[in-house]
Amino acid sequence: MKPSRDACIGLMLVALAGCASAPGRLARPDLKTQAPLAGVPVDDTARWPAAEWWKRFDDPQLDDLEARALQGAPSLATAQARYTVAVKSVGEARAQGGFSLDANAQAQRQRLSENGLFPTQFLGFTWYNQGDLGVQASYEFDFWGRRRAAVEAALDQARAAQAESNAAALMLTTGVADTYFSWQGDQARIALARAALSAQQRNHAVVAARTGRGVEDPDALHKADADLAQAREQLAALQGSAKLKTVALAALLGMAPADLPPLQPRALPVIADGLPDDAALDLVARRPDVAASRWRVESALQGVRQARAAFFPDISLKAMAGFSSIDLGKMLDSGSRVFDIGPLAMHLPLFDGGSLRARYGVSRAQLDSAIADYDSAVVDAAREAGMQALTLQTIEQRMAEQSGEVAATRRAVDTAAARVRQGVTDARALSGAQVRWLQQRDALAALQTQKVSADIALIKALGGGFRDQPSREQAPDIIPTGRAEQP
Repeated sequence: MKPSRDACIGLMLVALAGCASAPGRLARPDLKTQAPLAGVPVDDTARWPAAEWWKRFDDPQLDDLEARALQGAPSLATAQARYTVAVKSVGEARAQGGFSLDANAQAQRQRLSENGLFPTQFLGFTWYNQGDLGVQASYEFDFWGRRRAAVEAALDQARAAQAESNAAALMLTTGVADTYFSWQGDQARIALARAALSAQQRNHAVVAARTGRGVEDPDALHKADADLAQAREQLAALQGSAKLKTVALAALLGMAPADLPPLQPRALPVIADGLPDDAALDLVARRPDVAASRWRVESALQGVRQARAAFFPDISLKAMAGFSSIDLGKMLDSGSRVFDIGPLAMHLPLFDGGSLRARYGVSRAQLDSAIADYDSAVVDAAREAGMQALTLQTIEQRMAEQSGEVAATRRAVDTAAARVRQGVTDARALSGAQVRWLQQRDALAALQTQKVSADIALIKALGGGFRDQPSREQAPDIIPTGRAEQP
């Protein structure tokens, strides 16, 4: 008994020495919980985007385009594939270690050497059969949490992939809406460009007639030619822009331009919302890219815990039960039963050339990198949201001034029309006033399109209806009930 007790004591001392060399437990990192938005104007009446935020525009054409995009866009398929791989990795991590049960069966026939250690004349046979049938169970004790950390790391990676999938969907839906409303903006400007072209054609006809009678200098006709060519060029540019928007829209939907459903011109929506007053607090939880970064931090933290647990001894227990016989006919007899329990094995790395500490150092560096990426994502989210809110505010101010210019040029049109009726001037004054009025309306339409685009960009900056929930109920198919404490 004495040697056995001394051996156990020695083994325990070696284990304690190995545990004493392990790094200390790492505290949870202090992550940013608020977005730096101090000084950015907010609106008390502004609302956070809903999950299907595009329905706020009340446009059936847009609803149809978004539905088509979410059904078969290649970018979403790629993101979903990454998420599926991450979920499969969770199952793989769970399957490693812990309890395992294996079944085995074998049968063999063997000839013994007549000149071997046991001559066949003493055994009474030269050939014999050997049959084995049984099950073997093993259990690896996870006292230090290494296997739990591996599972939790895989879970966090799956959550990060899930958030990335939401980010891809948000990028797609905002891209579709922005392109669609840009096309609608082009349609409004095309209508104005056609009206301006008609006005220039009327002006050109008057100048050409007066030049033909020698009343006007030929330079006036040259100027009218240039103005008419410029109006035609503006119309052609807008028509080309609209065609490019349809190509871009088809690409976002993953189809050929010819397969794009027919679109009808509609008035641009009225934009009212701005940055919510609780944006600094809620933005971190509502941005899918920030959520993905945070879950990667959690995964990296589990990687550190997993690397630290490698310093502690592995303890496992094995057991076997089955049948073994050299007579296959008696394989299942009670006398052929075999049982084996143990040994209770412990593995402790004593000297590994520093590989354990190297792996631990790599995991710490990966955690630091993930934290830096998260901090950068929070700052970028705040910058994007703040810039879009300020852009909206600036466009609104410009639109107010531009509306004044539209009203002023409209009054000039009315004045010119009255002078033409009175015979004080010819139709050129009216055509010129109409062109200037249409040009101001075109500038206002361009600002309206920019405002809608800025609003969509703000929706994207606010997360587009995404809401990260740290609780495990959000994805019960891949998320366990709790997280075990690590040593």
